[in-house]
Amino acid sequence: MESTFSSPAEAALQREAGSAGLRTPLDELDRVYELERVVGFVRDLGCLRVALQFPDQLLGDAGAVAARLEEATGSKMFILGDTAYGSCCVDVLGAEQAGAQALVHFGPACLSPPARPLPVAFVLGQRSVALELCAKAFEAQNPDPTAPVVLLSEPACAHALEALATLLRPRYLDLLVSSPALPLPAGSLNPNPEPLERFGRRFPLAPGRCLEEYGAFYVGGSEAISDPDLDPDLSRLLLGWAPGQPFSSCCPDTGRTQDEGVRAGRLRARRRYLVERARDARVVGLLAGTLGVARHQEALAHLRNLTQAAGKRSYVLALGRPTPAKLANFPEVDVFVLLACPLGTLAPQPSGSFFRPVLAPCELEAACNPAWPPPGLAPHLTHYADLLPGSPFHVPLPPPDSELWDAPDVSLITGDLRPPPAWKPSDDPGCSALTPKPQLELAESSPAASFLSSRSWKGLQPRLGQTPVTGAVSGRRGIAIAYEDEGNS
Repeated sequence: MESTFSSPAEAALQREAGSAGLRTPLDELDRVYELERVVGFVRDLGCLRVALQFPDQLLGDAGAVAARLEEATGSKMFILGDTAYGSCCVDVLGAEQAGAQALVHFGPACLSPPARPLPVAFVLGQRSVALELCAKAFEAQNPDPTAPVVLLSEPACAHALEALATLLRPRYLDLLVSSPALPLPAGSLNPNPEPLERFGRRFPLAPGRCLEEYGAFYVGGSEAISDPDLDPDLSRLLLGWAPGQPFSSCCPDTGRTQDEGVRAGRLRARRRYLVERARDARVVGLLAGTLGVARHQEALAHLRNLTQAAGKRSYVLALGRPTPAKLANFPEVDVFVLLACPLGTLAPQPSGSFFRPVLAPCELEAACNPAWPPPGLAPHLTHYADLLPGSPFHVPLPPPDSELWDAPDVSLITGDLRPPPAWKPSDDPGCSALTPKPQLELAESSPAASFLSSRSWKGLQPRLGQTPVTGAVSGRRGIAIAYEDEGNS
């Protein structure tokens, strides 16, 4: 049961925290982990207990980093590892259990706002970038010096974007440099004009300009990765970027560039297929993929109301990190929707491992909300907060008497005509209708019950009143391989 519905304890005990060959040399710890900045952060807050969150690939350095910080600050350090959902999110719950007054997050981060207020410092890392090679690659990909282009990067290369822009600005007139959307220090004033925040980054757009006008040049990735789809940060940018604008990537080590247009088209086609699967689904499983990101409860209520309005039945499942073994316990569910941070939603999934597709909240919105713009006009939103009221991308559900609910819809997968949904508001007492049975028993009418009735084996049957009452007798003794009455044979 433990290995079916949750990760086994032995897996966590036997997992190697870090290989000695991958550890950072001691004389490089201060530079790689920006310990001087972290020490200033702890001293300014006057914290006595600080949580240090490391991803799995950096846990080998956690002990040395914690020891140096304790020696420099005099504060008690707690190492957080093996988070319940994703290492890119701030583990607020783990920090509260340790009684920490602040948290320092090391490694790649989604920069999603935490659900509870807690001072957080992010150390994204500083990967070396070959500026001259990247500048030549940029010029080869963008021959027009007047074309608007945004410089993007993976979090560890963000420190080099301004230096790269300095090399390019003498020739390129409309160059925009993005920066990670790190939380502003307490007491600091917001810049005026306030930059646009999207994809976990800040874009200092000029008044009257919009991000859809710009092409993109992404610095990041590695040639050692055979499948570029394993990078959720780049996937988030490709899905959300304007389809008509060029998008190219550059390896920071070698300067090798690649046009990402083909990959972006493949990702969008995959997402449109998932939208069709969601429209055909009758039962939707909502996977709680985070407990530490802000507004996750509001987003969960929004998705439940969305599925109910579309005539679908939804079930909320809290299983930690989704695995094929966990989700296989719910065969009546047609599709799963992972409610997580942007990087967690787009995390790579083993091909063909899940027996049902796993969707993002935006795809469920496109499938269940008839007022959602058609493909090609609607943006692909990677963060569930963009779907909620108050966001500029929020599209409210049409009223029950709207003609949008009655529009004919044909499945592109099965070719069948989909029936219009029976729209029911959330306070409608008929949403849990009971169907009388001939024996005057009551059973809830639901797709899950219909699925159970179609199975050949439905579990143990009580057969109340149909079994004669007999006295208790002694049963067989022993184990299944050799009972006592079986002899030596």
